[in-house]
Amino acid sequence: MAILLHELRLFFVALQFLTRVPAPGRVGFEPQWLEASVRHFPLVGALVGAIGGAVGWGAQLVWPPAVAAALAVAATLWVTVAFHEDGLADTFDALLGAAPRDRALTIMKDSRIGTYGAAALCLSLLLRVLLLAELLARDPALAAAACIAAHAAGRAGAVALMALLPYAGDEAHAKAKPLARAVRGGDAAWACAFGAAAVVPGAAMTPGASAAEFGGAAAGVGIVFVVLRAWLRRRLGGYTGDTLGAAEQFGELAVLLAFAAMGPR
Repeated sequence: MAILLHELRLFFVALQFLTRVPAPGRVGFEPQWLEASVRHFPLVGALVGAIGGAVGWGAQLVWPPAVAAALAVAATLWVTVAFHEDGLADTFDALLGAAPRDRALTIMKDSRIGTYGAAALCLSLLLRVLLLAELLARDPALAAAACIAAHAAGRAGAVALMALLPYAGDEAHAKAKPLARAVRGGDAAWACAFGAAAVVPGAAMTPGASAAEFGGAAAGVGIVFVVLRAWLRRRLGGYTGDTLGAAEQFGELAVLLAFAAMGPR
């Protein structure tokens, strides 16, 4: 019972860190809890995806799929306070040009958004709306399952990067210092296992999806993170909080693209 209560406490710590959803007042907080709570990041992602999926499912009863998809994405933005989108924009502003490592890290700390960041953010939002609209037009339940899978897998990928790369910034000035330290292998494995499991229900619901299509989609998602890891290692020598946000966004897009590619079109 004590173990379950502690895991529940860690889940609420992760929920507070990643979303605006309030946690019970008695949860408390210790810095080391945030470091341990990363194993529950995909579970928080599944909750965020479920909110977006529910909004999209309900909205498509009243409006066209494109409008419903836009409202679903807007709901996830509201719940997360655009936390990961901010990281995506900062990452592209810093790394898409030819800025050296130190200059790139400085750009990431700048609250202003540049051309690269704005373009990446607009494309990310547009693609997510279009992909969700396509899935809603096929089957609202499938779209909801895909939304849950995308948010869970995206956050699992971010945790995996934390385990596979060192922290590239200045730990003393990190906004969340516990997340600037190495993630334990067990926590990363648990997060990745949950992220992978979250994809299975949606894949099973996809009509006409073959094993080859599912394998190809899974390989595509994996390739996205392999390429992202190599890019971050080459440009920064590791990850920062902003690049974790970008990783989550890449994961969401990769999973939604995979679902849209499976089955009849």
